[in-house]
Amino acid sequence: DISYTLSFLLVFFVLILFRPAFSINTLSSTESLTISSSRTLVSPGNVFELGFFKTTSSSRWYLGMWYKKFPYRTYVWVANRDNPLSNDIGTLKTSGNNLVLLDHSNKSVWSTNVTRGNERSPVVAELLANGNFVMRDSNNNNASQFLWQSFDYPTDTLLPEMKLGYDLKTGLNRFLTSWRSSDDPSSGDYSYKLELRRLPEFYLSSGIFRLHRSGPWNGIQFSGIPEDQKLSYMVYNFTENSEEAAYTFRMTNNSFYSILTISSTGYFERLTWAPSSMVWNVFWSSPNHQCDMYRMCGPYSYCDVNTSPVCNCIQGFRPKNRQQWDLRIPTSGCIRRTRLSCSGDGFTRMKNMKLPETTMAIVHRSIGLKECEKRCLSDCNCTAFANADIRNRGTGCVIWTRELEDIRTYSAAGQDLYVRLAAA
Repeated sequence: DISYTLSFLLVFFVLILFRPAFSINTLSSTESLTISSSRTLVSPGNVFELGFFKTTSSSRWYLGMWYKKFPYRTYVWVANRDNPLSNDIGTLKTSGNNLVLLDHSNKSVWSTNVTRGNERSPVVAELLANGNFVMRDSNNNNASQFLWQSFDYPTDTLLPEMKLGYDLKTGLNRFLTSWRSSDDPSSGDYSYKLELRRLPEFYLSSGIFRLHRSGPWNGIQFSGIPEDQKLSYMVYNFTENSEEAAYTFRMTNNSFYSILTISSTGYFERLTWAPSSMVWNVFWSSPNHQCDMYRMCGPYSYCDVNTSPVCNCIQGFRPKNRQQWDLRIPTSGCIRRTRLSCSGDGFTRMKNMKLPETTMAIVHRSIGLKECEKRCLSDCNCTAFANADIRNRGTGCVIWTRELEDIRTYSAAGQDLYVRLAAA
């Protein structure tokens, strides 16, 4: 019966087409990804793809992740960036309780390196919708119990929902490191890293040299990156408590994409992708002016893009070395015209400022500006004070007791800084 045969063949083809050989976003403990099979994992929602790639000018292979739907590749994570596979033989598979990447001689070039107890259930690797590649027990989907996650080991890109900064329970610091060049994913010269202090701050550095400071988080944004203001389709957050000190952002509109990335040339940038665009748009980039450069002007001096030269002494201060200052070598900074007397001093209010470096700042979260001023006056070492949080007309108190460094002014951002001056 020909119709019977046809329907049988149809069912047969349907089964072949949709055979549940593997789920498109998971790798079970018995499966593997190989370069030769060209198989990839694709996240639910089709946004991210994980697999093997090599860059244009190189024959070395990497395991990485990129945006699937964009016309040209934007890599967001690389597993073995500093241990590439030397040829096109490579396998990602589960070994014991770990994911391992093996080369042509079955040597491990990368592994999740997790030590865990003797749980009996097999592990599964899964690419989540947000681009987090996780390893978990096959019967435990609880996000707080992932055995390992790629979000903890960023490359040069921060995706929405990823955290940048410290997990204080484990001591893990998640930071970004640039590619060596636009065609070489190995670790480059530049890093973007949180430094823990009473007011945590991010630093863009090249080796031991600091290039840019984010300024402290003021409840809305980082004091030194005002360009990252509220995009209507994005929510930003910096969490600081006993468990973590970390920055994160998320999208509220699925048609838009945004990432933070550190370029191989040393720029920290926010890129956005709107439905109408064919390319990533650089929403802001830092440093983009000499006033963004770390300690561009010396102590007690502030940078202003609208003055020439850009470095200016704070009111009540004068250049420490007039000759250098006139040659536009401002690094020696400024000194007080009149020494402080400790009693009877006052303050000059500087508006729209990036707050000074907070290395030795003292923070009181529970007091307001009036009490803050009192505390500053009662401490002979206090040089300036400001609100810790600028929401709700300002709360909290930061007190500086050292020279004021790395300050700049904005035309329409920043916050008030009160600098101590002698009454005269």
